[in-house]
This record gives sequence, C-alpha cells and structure tokens, in this order.
Amino acid sequence: MISRLWAKLGKSSSQAAEPFLTTDNVPEHIAIIMDGNGRWAKKRGLPRIAGHHTGMKTVKRIVIEADRLGVKYLTLYAFSTENWKRPKDEVEFLMKLPQQFLEIELEELIEKNVQVRMMGHKENLPSFTLNAVEEAITKTANNTGLVLNFALNYGGRREMLEAIKEIAADVQDGRLSTEQIDEKLLSSRLLSGDIPDPDLLIRTSGELRLSNFMLWQLAYSEMWFTNVYWPEFTEVHLQEAIHEYQRRARRYGGL
Repeated sequence: MISRLWAKLGKSSSQAAEPFLTTDNVPEHIAIIMDGNGRWAKKRGLPRIAGHHTGMKTVKRIVIEADRLGVKYLTLYAFSTENWKRPKDEVEFLMKLPQQFLEIELEELIEKNVQVRMMGHKENLPSFTLNAVEEAITKTANNTGLVLNFALNYGGRREMLEAIKEIAADVQDGRLSTEQIDEKLLSSRLLSGDIPDPDLLIRTSGELRLSNFMLWQLAYSEMWFTNVYWPEFTEVHLQEAIHEYQRRARRYGGL
C-alpha cells in the first residue's frame, strides 16, 4: 500500500494541512522560476528591492521543505542574462542577495547536508557575488543531500549555443565525428552537467512562459503555474504543485 504524508503547517499558511502526497512519486528534480517579487512590493507601496529581500526568505523555507519531502535537486532561477537590463540600483541589490543569503544560511545548509551548485556564466558577476557562491560550493562539495542549484547569470539560448559551438570545435579538430553527436552528448555539454532534467517546473506570479530558462532540459517536464507572487509562496504551494505532479501521467510521447 502506498504510504502517504500528512503534516500540519503553521498558521501563516492559507491551508491547515498539506495535500496527500505519495512518498514514492516525489519529483527528483524541481526547477522554479521565482517571479513576482517586484509586483508583490508594488502592491504594498514598497520599493522593488523589498520584494527581492522578502523573496530571499522564501528561498530558505522552500529549500527546507523540498528537502523534507525528498526532492533530490532544486534549481532556482535567481538571475537571468536578460536581468542586466533592469535599473542599475535593482541589479546591484540583486547581486548582493546571494552573498547575504549564504552569509546567513550557509552553516545551516551544511548541517542539513545540502550541496550548493551554480549554473550560469561567471563573467560580469561582481567578485563579492562570485566569491560567496564559490565558497558555498567548496564548503558543501562533499555533502550528499539535496542539491541546491542556483541559476545565476543564466540564459538557456546562450547555454545551448555555447554547447553547440564546443561540439562543432571538437568535430572540426577531429575529436568527435558527427555520428557521435546525440542528445546525451549535447546534454552533457550544457551548464546543468550531471544534474538530471527537471521533472517539475514551477513558476510563480501568473506568467505563463519559460523566459529563456532550461529550454533543452524542460522538454518533457511537467509544468505548474500559480498566480501567487514568490514572496507569498509557501510550503503548502510547493506541496500543491507536487500533488498535481503526482496526479499526472508522464508518457514522453507514448501511450
């Protein structure tokens, strides 16, 4: 008989308890587009950076809950290659968030056996941002629990183009033949590396698009969208997304 989880949550949640979740069908890899920080702040008459700061607190709650539920990989879209177009003061604040988050939470992440990774392009990142992330990666490298993968200065199209150029160079230099090029090879050249493709994509704030996020990897992922802004996203919302995932049949083009 399939075992089920039933746990009570705090009063801050809009629901008293999580949906029934089967323990044998939890998504191995969940990817989240954390959207709506600015709009959440605007609705409250606050500056956009207040939304980003509150959203940082949501990250901690969701990491802890994902780990509790048995998720193996959690990829968070923290900053895209297109986000550089935002106002300078907002970009500067966003660049400080990884440092602030890791300064506060790194020790607990280590205690919880979480392994931190980064998926993105290191150039253009301020040294304080990169140093904080690389320190976290180094200090958690031997952890064997949840993999917390930050997509930072990441863009799906650029990722694919660079992988294709790398493969083309190998063919030109005789290290590869065209017959050796297949999906497995291309996947191995992407920034996600050895992380399996997401089983479930979650996007907050009501937007219904991928926004250049993991375009290759999300080909057969289940998708779950919510109107809830990221700062308001709770453990129950994560459970609802997983519950919906467990209700679906993944056929990968078959019957």
